[in-house]
Amino acid sequence: MLSIQELEQTATQVRRDIIRMVHGASSGHPGASLGCADFLVALYFKIMKPDPGQFTMDGAGEDLFFLSNGHLSAGWYSVLARYGYFEVSELDTFRKMGTRLQGHPATAEGLPGIRISSGSLGQGLSVAIGAALAKKMNHDDHLVYCLMGDGELQEGQNWEALMFAAGKKVDNLVAVVDYNGVQIDGPNDKVLPLGDLQEKFEAFGWNVLTMYGNDMTEVVETLKKAQWFTGQGKPVMIVMTTHMGFGVDFMMDNHEWHGVFPNDTQTQTALEQLNETIGDY
Repeated sequence: MLSIQELEQTATQVRRDIIRMVHGASSGHPGASLGCADFLVALYFKIMKPDPGQFTMDGAGEDLFFLSNGHLSAGWYSVLARYGYFEVSELDTFRKMGTRLQGHPATAEGLPGIRISSGSLGQGLSVAIGAALAKKMNHDDHLVYCLMGDGELQEGQNWEALMFAAGKKVDNLVAVVDYNGVQIDGPNDKVLPLGDLQEKFEAFGWNVLTMYGNDMTEVVETLKKAQWFTGQGKPVMIVMTTHMGFGVDFMMDNHEWHGVFPNDTQTQTALEQLNETIGDY
């Protein structure tokens, strides 16, 4: 069982992986991946604790995770590799032609840990709801988790899914919104204001929790609290405030780093700021 300090060290290593992957590919989305590293590490290493050696596409008998905002692939791939789904050295193939680590997660390449193709924003929550309902039908008491971006909440399909999940009492589902306040074209409030998300989700019939997603202790505690709220007739939503580009000062809270790769000098600076490692690939 990893301590909070060990989880933090792993998250720092994941951030180093993200920087090196995006730089090596000269392509990718570092901003939100860096912001969500703590959440992804906590989810896999502390909360779900799946068995990489027993991966199946149907996920029977284990907790499931679906990444709706698939442009965070670099962060997710790093966590999957560090957790043992595939060799860490394979991270060096990120976004290369013919490899399993495509720019957005895909199933055709057969990468362990990936159950759906994602990146078409607004669809992940619907998939997670379907998986959660399947677990109920199969009398499988494990949970389903889903991560979404705040910008993708501008897609109407999410709100249909939110209404459906509450109406059908899908209470084995924990959805998380990465509420960093920015998207590819700028601040959410300038692109299309989202309003009070907590009040909106509660009005749609969800149990709603909030957390600061760049504090490992708070992330772990809130995810455990979310587990406690499951099975009570309502789906659970966590509004997770993060900083885009967390850990790298020139990337933090800057929407321009949504989908831009760092040059050689910027990469070196970022890695120097992320100086705790458990071993680069």
